[in-house]
Amino acid sequence: MIKGPIVDIDNRFNKEFALGSRLIDIFHSCFSFHYSNKQSNESIKLHICHLNNIAIKSSSDLSYALVISNTSIKNNVVTSITHIYVHDKSIIKTIHHMVNITSTEAELFAIRYGINQAIIISGISKIIVITDSIHTTRRIFDSSLHLLYIAAISTELRKFFTKNYHNSIEF
Repeated sequence: MIKGPIVDIDNRFNKEFALGSRLIDIFHSCFSFHYSNKQSNESIKLHICHLNNIAIKSSSDLSYALVISNTSIKNNVVTSITHIYVHDKSIIKTIHHMVNITSTEAELFAIRYGINQAIIISGISKIIVITDSIHTTRRIFDSSLHLLYIAAISTELRKFFTKNYHNSIEF
């Protein structure tokens, strides 16, 4: 009796992560990743200027959701903070405390949570995620990490991108 539902869930995950049917393959033009080079002062200044421009644009456009996430560890307790702003107003602020979890898993959770909350805000067509762990963002869709979370966020993003092919997420 138990095996049937497990097989059904496994088949759903396999379809979701099969090459060519993955979310990032189908909606590749809806994602953009911006890495910063912290090697020189000039690169840092350019990156700060880019972040300022993003903040200005998102504060003047009601269709933008700005998701800012940060994670830290102290005394083996991971604290994850996520802020979501729309039109220069704080819409959601959440703090999660977790134990027995790696910082990467906590960062992924915070980013996924922020995206999930931004998607459900009416009128949002562009989500901008600002995080200090940009290398982690590509792992949001890594099927080897917590399939249940990935399937949930993939389902929501599929709806978001299908609703309007101009909808996008920028990291």
